[in-house]
Amino acid sequence: MEINKYLDATYLKTANQANLSEKENQQKVIDLIKEAILFDYKLVMIRANYISLAKELLVESGKEILIGTVIGFHEGVSSIEEKLVEAKNAIDLGADELDFVINYSAFKKGKIDLVKEEITKGIEICLANNKVVKWIIEVAALTDKEIVVISQLIKEVVFNVFGADKAANVFVKSSTGFFKTENNLPNGATLNTMKLIVDNAKPLNVKAAGGVRDYETAIKMINLGVDRIGTSSSKEIVNKEKNSNSEY
Repeated sequence: MEINKYLDATYLKTANQANLSEKENQQKVIDLIKEAILFDYKLVMIRANYISLAKELLVESGKEILIGTVIGFHEGVSSIEEKLVEAKNAIDLGADELDFVINYSAFKKGKIDLVKEEITKGIEICLANNKVVKWIIEVAALTDKEIVVISQLIKEVVFNVFGADKAANVFVKSSTGFFKTENNLPNGATLNTMKLIVDNAKPLNVKAAGGVRDYETAIKMINLGVDRIGTSSSKEIVNKEKNSNSEY
């Protein structure tokens, strides 16, 4: 299995979050892009202010590696209009895939119409510009039942508003990786949460993100039906595949 083609190599910390200078943080992004070029990952997932830099380095490399960025990150509470402005900016900069943090707080409060409108308008702007859209539902903030319902809701909007032929351009994604949990509980993808998404979002694509740090877990996710893995441990995963004689 070419596991590198499942990987969205990810670095989303701001300089403040990483406790680095802007120059040091930019170097982290450059290092990620160089690693992506070396290992031929599917995509680099970075903040929008680094898209131009990424495009320049990837064009020079001649590699067809996609660029992804995040919208409404990381709490998802910004307004629909604010998210659409962010999305337009990312598209103009040259992002290939946009990972929106859904307004899961509004969803939990029962504001389903608002969430449906957000999903519809977010998909609309991405499809109109031939981009892939992913909806981060933040599984650690949701109950199992809520994961089922919100996954079904996204699928319902895709099929009812845009049609089955657009399903390949829409993902349901587990997590931001930034959610703060209590009692050291997982804040990202688990096998249980990903099975719930796969069972209820398919035939939409599914992305596992947050907490997938080793080859064995990545393989389990893929075998479960996950189409893409967002991780800051891409190099470790790829190297383990290269050095492993395991039969998966």
